[in-house]
Amino acid sequence: MPARAPSLPAKTGTGSARVRDRVARALLVLAACGAVAAVAGAAGAVADAGPATRMVETWRMLGFGVFVGVFLLLAYRPRLYAGIWELAILNKLGLTLAALSFGSGTDGAGTALIVDGAITLVLLAAYALTRGWTAWSTARAAA
Repeated sequence: MPARAPSLPAKTGTGSARVRDRVARALLVLAACGAVAAVAGAAGAVADAGPATRMVETWRMLGFGVFVGVFLLLAYRPRLYAGIWELAILNKLGLTLAALSFGSGTDGAGTALIVDGAITLVLLAAYALTRGWTAWSTARAAA
């Protein structure tokens, strides 16, 4: 018998739940667009990088690309990917806190503080709007 994809929790059918999902999806698509812009910007840094920084710049660019995918997956099925919400939020929060602790003496810390801080807030809002934590019950039901 072929394996079946786990079913999603039943939609409440209320207008407010649909509105919350749409707002959250719009926030996540906006975050994905920002990540696409970051990939494009990082491509220039890779092209300009010398041998000492080429690998780390490439790693950074590809990381932005991973987040494009993560944000789009979460927008597509916000209550399906147990753990992905939390990993994304922790990553962006960690980068925000690192930028805050490094301070203005570190190149890029100010930009990271603003950008990653904003993305952390966007992710937290989308997580709350979609009730992303319910992905865990979906994962348990599929096991």
